[in-house]
Amino acid sequence: MGYVDSVLEEVTAKNPSEPEFIQAVNEVLESLRPVIEANETKYKKEALLERLVNPERQIKFRVPWVDDNGQVQVNTGYRVQFNGAIGPYKGGLRFHPSVNLGIIKFLGFEQTFKNSLTGLPIGGGKGGSDFDPKGKSDREVMAFCQSFMTELCKYIGPDTDVPAGDIGVGAREIGYLFGQYKRIRSAYEGVLTGKGLSYGGSLARKEATGYGLLYLTQELLNLNGIEIEGKTAIVSGSGNVAIYAIEKACHLGVKCLTCSDSTGWIYDEEGIDIELLKEVKEVKRARLTEYAKARPSAVYHEGRGVWGIKADIALPCATQNELFIEDAKELVKNGVTVVAEGANMPTTIEATKYLMDHQVIFAPGKAANAGGVATSALEMTQNSERLSWTFEEVDQKLQTIMINITRTMDKAAKKYKHPGNYVLGANIAGFEKVADAMSFQGIV
Repeated sequence: MGYVDSVLEEVTAKNPSEPEFIQAVNEVLESLRPVIEANETKYKKEALLERLVNPERQIKFRVPWVDDNGQVQVNTGYRVQFNGAIGPYKGGLRFHPSVNLGIIKFLGFEQTFKNSLTGLPIGGGKGGSDFDPKGKSDREVMAFCQSFMTELCKYIGPDTDVPAGDIGVGAREIGYLFGQYKRIRSAYEGVLTGKGLSYGGSLARKEATGYGLLYLTQELLNLNGIEIEGKTAIVSGSGNVAIYAIEKACHLGVKCLTCSDSTGWIYDEEGIDIELLKEVKEVKRARLTEYAKARPSAVYHEGRGVWGIKADIALPCATQNELFIEDAKELVKNGVTVVAEGANMPTTIEATKYLMDHQVIFAPGKAANAGGVATSALEMTQNSERLSWTFEEVDQKLQTIMINITRTMDKAAKKYKHPGNYVLGANIAGFEKVADAMSFQGIV
């Protein structure tokens, strides 16, 4: 049995209740075969893959808090510090009922390679809780965040581990978390990113993941001799990533036809009205049914269905495993040109393979959605320098980073004789930097 196969077998045996983590490790290691097999003796002797797939540290803790009725509630908190070979752990916090250790491990593992691809000195980590902020009062959210940070603050710091936001963790939650950290540690430092502009946040951070997704998609199409202007796109999700992906797509001359939330989806033949979408989701925090009521050209559908609409570009921006093999077949039948992942691992392995086998340009999330963490790292730099850059400065740096990521994964794919395989290219490019750092630092 080869080295890759033995490690995959071990991961599956040791983590039987963590399908998302097993899926992520399989996807990465399978695409790393060319580089691992070329260095198998060295990597096997150092047990490099075994160290790569095992987090450096896993923290699990209870989070007690009191709701508005005076009832004590108890949630579970997590922080997985996956790999710190190239810098402090960096990765978001997710507050959602679906959160468990396997989800956090998969996200932290992916984050390691994503962060490496940015070219910035940040390692991989992730955290969160099964707490659901939806339907909670501001006081309840504050009570939870303060309890969560009371424990988490023992393990994080500006040079150790710098969390950010993710699903369920926006400006409100980051503010409460930062306030509690400052209160306990008596330190005003860049320990969290995604902060408000009045207390150390960065301009363009809110837009970064969505904007970065479109910068990478545009460059990827350019490398393949295709102009992005005039194309149509279908988008899933209606959170931060989807909203600003749609906004930047509009700036680039792309008409976005769809968006979705947890209960249904919108088809708007005239193109999504980005200001109305922001009003519904960011101001009212309402369902997409409100968008449809206010927009005559929009039709609301319950359930799933985004991927059945004919378009040139598909941007899955909602959550993991939302684009299945049946969806991939529908996309191919409708002549989609490119699928770029705005979410983390939104496409199943079978769907990814089908798309690539049918010559669809496919950009994996660890490259395509790296704009958020890249701009978080830029926020860390501004905090360290006690400076605040303009929106244009941050946006230009973001665009440069995303173009470099695109060219780096394209170059890696060609180097290992798999041109056009951007999954392989992204994984190898991210892996090589981390592997080199791990080798230089000894067996730790």
